Amino acid sequence: MDIRPILSTLLRHKTAAALIVVEIALSCAIICNALFLISNRVERINLVSGVADNEIVRIQITGIGEDDNAAALTRADLALLRGLPGVEAAVATNQVPFTNSSWNTSVGLVPDQQRPTANLTQYFGDEHFLPTFGLRLLEGRNFNADEIQEWEVVDAPGADIPPTALIITRKAAERLFPGESAVGKRVYLSRNQATPVVGVVEHLIRPSDQGGPAEKEFSMILPLRLPYTVGSNIMLRTDPERRQEVLEAAKEALLSNGPNRIILEENTKTLEELRREYYQEDRAMVWLLVAVCIALLVVTALGIVGLASFWVQQRTKQIGVRRALGATRGQILRYFQVENFLLATLGIVVGMLMAYAINQLLMGRYELPRLPLVYLPVGAVALWLLGQFAVFWPARRAASVPPAVATRSV
Repeated sequence: MDIRPILSTLLRHKTAAALIVVEIALSCAIICNALFLISNRVERINLVSGVADNEIVRIQITGIGEDDNAAALTRADLALLRGLPGVEAAVATNQVPFTNSSWNTSVGLVPDQQRPTANLTQYFGDEHFLPTFGLRLLEGRNFNADEIQEWEVVDAPGADIPPTALIITRKAAERLFPGESAVGKRVYLSRNQATPVVGVVEHLIRPSDQGGPAEKEFSMILPLRLPYTVGSNIMLRTDPERRQEVLEAAKEALLSNGPNRIILEENTKTLEELRREYYQEDRAMVWLLVAVCIALLVVTALGIVGLASFWVQQRTKQIGVRRALGATRGQILRYFQVENFLLATLGIVVGMLMAYAINQLLMGRYELPRLPLVYLPVGAVALWLLGQFAVFWPARRAASVPPAVATRSV
């Protein structure tokens, strides 16, 4: 089809054509970035935690006043909880996934290293930590009983006691010892005392999943037996169908075992609930962006339909003349479809440039990653298809104009 008549017509209607181009450009720029943001949020929501989310309950407790027997009471608590029906494993730890607080430290490979090799989050627990959280051990072993340290000893004034062993995640191992097995290697948490790595787990997310994709799993486990006053988290693993039953029984057992403590009810829940609440804002943002995309597509489609209908009405006589000169309905239909395709293409090219500019702004202000190029053709194809769909009915109506219209007086 010769596009010169189409270009000539568009040049005679610059304002209307420009409005459609701008509308498509804005839609392309916003939709490309919105789809990218949706993808990032969905990826974050579905992030692999490494723990048995649907089998774990968390009880958070705090003491009333000072307790000189906190460590002994915690050991008694855990022994009692492990004996409850339905409890498969239990551990006291300093932090849990899907919270906004995190214990972190720098890790080096040589003594007195000025610039650390990595920054890892620190989970504390004894030999029950791995079975309680359901972590998958890729290589090495779990902690031995004689490697477990007591918190009150390690935390004593003036103490500079390094951990006896470490278990780290696969991502942390790849950062510290790329291309090598981490088991048996030594790292430095203090300036000049080394600690051996005894095991590597597949996944373990940082509590606040901060950092880039790899850094979200920069985690390690230290063999520390904690009193309930440190971290205040007691984690229980049970069958998914028995979580609520076990949670209620555990709260009763803890209160009966020591009255000078308070169970923080607002933080005592299943890990699945913690995850759902933690990503609540991300889910809301996804639905908001989806609504924005749908609204933009609807507005753009209506704009194309409106302009095409207006042009059909304005060019009824011209269409009739072309029909009288032998133009078929298919040729008239293709005319409007090609016209829309040209406008959409120009709008999409401008929109891609705007999408890139918006992404650069978001990268600078909100530390978002660079927009992958794959989102640009996805947005372009979506708008091309939308344009052809929106213009089809006005174009079909134009193709139905009878040749006799050409003989009517204006």
